[in-house]
Amino acid sequence: MRIISYLRHSLGAVAIIIVLLVVQAAADLSLPHFTSNIVDIGIQQSGIEHAATDAMSTETFDALCALSSTEDEAALREAYAKGEDGLYYLSDSARSNMDALDAIVEFPLVAVHYAQQMGFDIHQLLAAYDAGSITKEQIQTQLDQFRQQMDEGSEALLSQQAIEAAKAEYQSIGYDTAAMQMGYLLRVGALMLGLTAVGMLAAVGVGFMASRTAAGVGRSLRQRLFERVVAFSDREVQSFSAASLITRGTNDIQQIQMVTVMLLRMVLYAPILAIGGILMVSTTNASMSWIIVLAVVCLFTVVGFLMFFAMPKFRIMQKLIDRVNLVAREMLTGLPVIRAFDRQEFEQKRFDDASGMLYRTQLFTNRVMTFMQPSMMLIMNGVSVLIIWVGASYIDTGVIQTGDMIAFISYSMTIIASFLIIGMISIMLPRADVAAQRVNEVLSTQLSIKDPEHPRDAELPETGGARIEFRDVAFGYADEDGDGALEPVLQHVSFTAEPGTVLAVVGSTGSGKSTVVKLIERFYDVTEGAVLIDGVDVRELSQEKLRSTVGYVPQKAFLFSGSFDSNIAYADAGMPDERVRDAAAIAQSTEFIEAKPEGFESGVSQGGTNVSGGQRQRLCIALDIAASSCSLVFDDSFSALDYKTDSNLRRALRENLGDRTLVIVAQRISTIMDADQIVVLEEGRMVGLGTHAQLMETCEEYREIAYSQLSEEELKGGDAA
Repeated sequence: MRIISYLRHSLGAVAIIIVLLVVQAAADLSLPHFTSNIVDIGIQQSGIEHAATDAMSTETFDALCALSSTEDEAALREAYAKGEDGLYYLSDSARSNMDALDAIVEFPLVAVHYAQQMGFDIHQLLAAYDAGSITKEQIQTQLDQFRQQMDEGSEALLSQQAIEAAKAEYQSIGYDTAAMQMGYLLRVGALMLGLTAVGMLAAVGVGFMASRTAAGVGRSLRQRLFERVVAFSDREVQSFSAASLITRGTNDIQQIQMVTVMLLRMVLYAPILAIGGILMVSTTNASMSWIIVLAVVCLFTVVGFLMFFAMPKFRIMQKLIDRVNLVAREMLTGLPVIRAFDRQEFEQKRFDDASGMLYRTQLFTNRVMTFMQPSMMLIMNGVSVLIIWVGASYIDTGVIQTGDMIAFISYSMTIIASFLIIGMISIMLPRADVAAQRVNEVLSTQLSIKDPEHPRDAELPETGGARIEFRDVAFGYADEDGDGALEPVLQHVSFTAEPGTVLAVVGSTGSGKSTVVKLIERFYDVTEGAVLIDGVDVRELSQEKLRSTVGYVPQKAFLFSGSFDSNIAYADAGMPDERVRDAAAIAQSTEFIEAKPEGFESGVSQGGTNVSGGQRQRLCIALDIAASSCSLVFDDSFSALDYKTDSNLRRALRENLGDRTLVIVAQRISTIMDADQIVVLEEGRMVGLGTHAQLMETCEEYREIAYSQLSEEELKGGDAA
């Protein structure tokens, strides 16, 4: 199971948890035994545990010796020693083998104290033995007849009678049996309190270790998932939706963490408790074990029935959560569009449909699972009644005592509860396993963009501009399965951007302009040809070095929550304030930033929603400038700027970054007219390369774009602003 594999780095903690669980189980399983002792020994037997009393009168001791076989008499004389008060006392060495001593003493002691009630003259028999008239063998024959008169041979009944005889013996020699009883109850009660405290401490320790370990698993998975997603290229990102990645990083990992806690606290504990309970039952009374077997069969029948109906729904629940998150994300992101087209009711219905499917699925599984609790309680209560009914007949015949039946009920409930825990977890584990599978899908996704084993980073310049070259480049996006490619987006594209120059890329929608930028930044690898930076193939550079050399401003400007200062200095948290302000000035951002009450320390909301689109673009450009890259690539990053700001910004770039290589992708001709080179793309092919004036003469496609935007006068050098 995938969840168990997550614990391979926490084997030490798991070992500690198992030890604590064994301690907890030992404490929990001991309590019913001591409860039975309180009932049987503490109450019914007045605290007297053994037929072999701690002390007995000389008359009783002599009688026991006479009524015992030669071997048993020798054992008795070795176990007891006569005191100065005339009583015989049990030696300390004999206490280590009380069960064997009880077996010797039981019947003779009963015979001594209850012979007269059964019409058996034990005193006459002993007098004849003392006079030498009869032998031990003859006495044993008489005792066998007496045993048949007393009982049909029940060992349990004989033991109970022996305890009563022992009590009578204690009373006859002046012992306070009430004090003995209270002492036993206090002693066992204190022991039970101690065991309860030990079990409680073990349970607290297990809870702490399990929670800590599960939290560590969740933290590790989130960290690995985040690191993996950050390492994804655009190709991998497109294979997972943002909503699905969010669900996998939150809900799915939360499921794994929760089940990990239950796995460590309950799943490991259940078999320990069940095995311990079975062992304790076998020592209590194995004759009623068939009741437990019957209960377990009924239990698994109910669990199997519920799983049959609920499991298919559990498997699809995570996908439904993905769907709800996807719709909610689209609604929140596209709220202005929804309001603009008055589609609130439609989107509400779409969300209700997605939420309703999840609701109905969860409601079905919850309704199915509601049958578990009453079914389990019915089985457990039925088992209790059956145990009492069967156990009552055993008590009546003297096979067991009342306390034994109470202990058997407790152990039976423990065993059934253990299997119940296993049954409940078996329903939850598949859902968590689905969550683990979804997380593993992300973690096991192979990266299409990887750093080379021996990067040639040292060959790139640290300052100045960088030479960017496309050498017969062709590229096509992979299909949905990642096998092969679709129709090429770019074909036979070749150009060179020299250091200190401005290269522009222009073309109609879908011509491949943004793809050129993504290939420069190596968000994708070319299908054919090569992209080179200062003569080095980008595939032979580390991604870190490449992207620190070639700065990038995306088509869609995005800002992080924080301040203007922190966003511009995003590339280096320790960036000097002077560098931040210089970058803002070049990007034409200083005016609106300083207009804010707190200036550069003013807050920026997530995504930059509290500034306009043009301001967002200028701030992103400032971020790229502040990074001090050798080359700057602008992917249609001037589209939200007015003509005046556009013109001022381009002029500032030339004046302050004249030694850098600038690559500008733009839709507006006015933005690229003064570029040193202009690449014209049409349906993925390069149809023109040159300056604005050259292309106006030689490239029909460029002229069509130019005349669609500007007048003849503007194209010849007039004011396009």
